[in-house]
Amino acid sequence: MAFVIGLAFAVSAAEEKWDSAGFAFDHFSLTLEAGWRTEAGGPFYYSQQSGSEKTWALPPFFSCDQNPEVESHEDDFLYPLLSRIRYGEERRWQLFQLISTAGGQQADGTEVSRVTIYPLYFQQRATDTNLNYTALMPFYGRLKNRLFHDEIFFVMFPFYSETRKNDVITENYLYPFGATSRGDHLRGWQVWPFVGHEQQGVTTHTNGFGDVETTGGHEKSFYVWPLYLRQTTGLGTTNEEKFRASIPFFATTRSPQLEVTTVLWPFFTWLDNREKNYREWQMPWPFIIIARGEGKTTTRVFPLFSRSHNATQEADSYLWPLWQSHWFHSGILDQRRTQVLFYLYSKLEEKNTETGLGKVRLEMWPFFEWHLGQHGEQRLQVLALAEPFTPDNRGVERNWSPLWSLWRAADNPLTGASSRSLLWNLYRRETAPAHKKVSLLFGLFQYQLDGESSRTQWFYFHRAAEKTAAQ
Repeated sequence: MAFVIGLAFAVSAAEEKWDSAGFAFDHFSLTLEAGWRTEAGGPFYYSQQSGSEKTWALPPFFSCDQNPEVESHEDDFLYPLLSRIRYGEERRWQLFQLISTAGGQQADGTEVSRVTIYPLYFQQRATDTNLNYTALMPFYGRLKNRLFHDEIFFVMFPFYSETRKNDVITENYLYPFGATSRGDHLRGWQVWPFVGHEQQGVTTHTNGFGDVETTGGHEKSFYVWPLYLRQTTGLGTTNEEKFRASIPFFATTRSPQLEVTTVLWPFFTWLDNREKNYREWQMPWPFIIIARGEGKTTTRVFPLFSRSHNATQEADSYLWPLWQSHWFHSGILDQRRTQVLFYLYSKLEEKNTETGLGKVRLEMWPFFEWHLGQHGEQRLQVLALAEPFTPDNRGVERNWSPLWSLWRAADNPLTGASSRSLLWNLYRRETAPAHKKVSLLFGLFQYQLDGESSRTQWFYFHRAAEKTAAQ
């Protein structure tokens, strides 16, 4: 009944050339960008257009976002439960990242489609049949360019599997206990945790510029893992590194650039990093750490305080996690983040040191989030239940943020426009240099000023006479 009444009010308002019925219906221009937005039924429906991008949603059940300019189309059903995404010729749908299909055209013109029921079933079909594969875990199958490997083959996993990454082929028997590996100048085997050995000679390859590069070899062994570990890397190079360990008793690393000694691993460590020019003492890790040198200066008594910095980074904390601060500088980017109890309070500041332009993101969970853009534009939202944990997540912004946005405010200094909304437009106010509009209580009271003319309306059907400067 309330919805029907609200709809009737909306129709009446439209007939009177008004486009506001508060919580029931509202249509307005966007403040921070060119475009418009329509909201109805409080937070449970909206449609919006900004440039070529169009969005409509029934939060939290469904949202649709389309942008023909970049050929994108995304549908969310109870995000992140079910999503359907298309970018150009590529398409994908997924059910909570466990069941998914994907397809499209690769750069070489090959059409590829995938079906995944993770981690039980994997299938790919392509116009190039060499790319086809099917895998049914744990019984039998083959995968290509999946799970961080170029190729995986298995029969009754974990009894037998074979993986390939670049030129290295590894066969596993009753994974992870028995294995052999082979590749370019490489041979290895293991019966874990009892004994294992791997050796690779020095190799050369031609890079993308046509230059021949040398890759160092290595030799790795273990006996009764992790009681005896022996590893030498960088063989044939100027930075040969030797690692020896009997965990948890000791571990050592020796190379021209690095020297590390650990006793009662991982608690007591002395480190001399000659490449980055600093020395470090951990006694015991991670509670007391002292580092001195150009590459790193650290003083930590965890959790009481910690101060660490070098030429491009700085990290401080007091009574962790009560207060933390991180600073980072790279090229023209200067970034600083301050946090109190992780996301209870969080402030992220970014600045372009060449232009002097920057932006700020301030959050206090679950109360609010506030954004300041590069040109002084501002946006405030109260409440912010998920946004601090999922920054710039458009799925959350489309499907969930409207439900708890009790207060919204936006200011655009470039256009002079501003807007305020309380309780899903139960109260709404918009201003611009030559425009002002106020709506209150489902539009029972409305006031609009356009240039030198103004209108006031009460209860939809009773409107004060229009006044102009000439009158």
